[in-house]
Amino acid sequence: MLKTASKISVPGFLANGISAGIKGADKKDLGLIYSTVPAKAAAVFTRNAFKAAPVLINMERIKKGSAQAILTNSGCANAATGKDGYTDALVVSASAAKQIKIPEEQLLVCSTGVIGRRLPVKKIESGLSRLVKGLHEYGIEDAEEAMMTTDQYPKIAIRKGIVGAKDITVCGIAKGAGMIEPNMATLLVYVMTDALVESKALNTVFHQVIDTTFNAVSVDGCMSTNDTAIILANGLAGNNPLERAQARIQRFRDMLMDVLAELAQAVVKDGEGATKLITITVEGAKTRSDARKAAYAIANSNLVKTAFFGEDPNWGRILAALGASGIPLEREKVTLCLGGVPVFAQDAPQDFMPARLRDVFKSKKIDVLVSLGSGDKAHKLLTSDLSYDYVKINADYST
Repeated sequence: MLKTASKISVPGFLANGISAGIKGADKKDLGLIYSTVPAKAAAVFTRNAFKAAPVLINMERIKKGSAQAILTNSGCANAATGKDGYTDALVVSASAAKQIKIPEEQLLVCSTGVIGRRLPVKKIESGLSRLVKGLHEYGIEDAEEAMMTTDQYPKIAIRKGIVGAKDITVCGIAKGAGMIEPNMATLLVYVMTDALVESKALNTVFHQVIDTTFNAVSVDGCMSTNDTAIILANGLAGNNPLERAQARIQRFRDMLMDVLAELAQAVVKDGEGATKLITITVEGAKTRSDARKAAYAIANSNLVKTAFFGEDPNWGRILAALGASGIPLEREKVTLCLGGVPVFAQDAPQDFMPARLRDVFKSKKIDVLVSLGSGDKAHKLLTSDLSYDYVKINADYST
């Protein structure tokens, strides 16, 4: 993960981030990413029933498969704000598109912050001219900083490689630390690439990679109203268009996977108050759905998460969470290993050295492996522990 690396850029993209006064004069809270040419676009959004106004707008605009800019504000989610919130988002969108000099339907708008508050339209509009004038080749870090809320550090990942005999760049930025749960998280993720990718192929690949990265994490089991992941591919690398049936699209997919996997891990590591990164793998399931349900039952158990935080090797909590998942289980076939230490099999505890398990729980990275012994399907996800600081951060988030 790149935290403070300089000279991060993607050919054909400009960016900037400023303070518009939403979060105070000294904090960046308004960001812009701009492609110098219209780009192929794809996106994934939250499945929350109370989708924020910007999500509703973007869901319509992305249907055309093209976009040229992403405007983001932090400090206000513009969610649960009704028709007024939707109108506010459209007003800001129109003003920004005019400043950038692009058609309004080519602009995607994103917001993050406190739910239930009206968008500070005047503050945003007053900062747009400065934001647009300040667009520059190396502004990606500024745009990233502008969309952070409770994040402790910026999250930027970049890969360069050869696809179709051309050098291409894939760069992603993300914000997110709390309300992290699939479909997706309190999460904004933007990917910029100069690769030329056919629209259907871009949409397919992006959804596939999101499914195994940002839809395979959980910090607190809470789904947000504003989750948005967007990819813009402006094609300036000049490669032959990548299509779904072509073998060389796999190289692009691998680069995208590397970028999003790095960002997803960074989000979990930065989970509000988190002290540990935990990988949960459930294998031997009859269906992938069963494996997924089992993994999330464990990841979202407060008893399991607090045991990891307290470094208490109470592995029985993991079995209890698994048993409550609602999936069919044959107890005699279930096995549980923690950090490579077998602790349960054949419906009974295993003979292991307690000191080894205590050392596992003291680690900053912990692997949990559950085998159900019922099939060949598996699911893996990343999660974190639950600490005192998580409660402190979220107890007074809006104040």
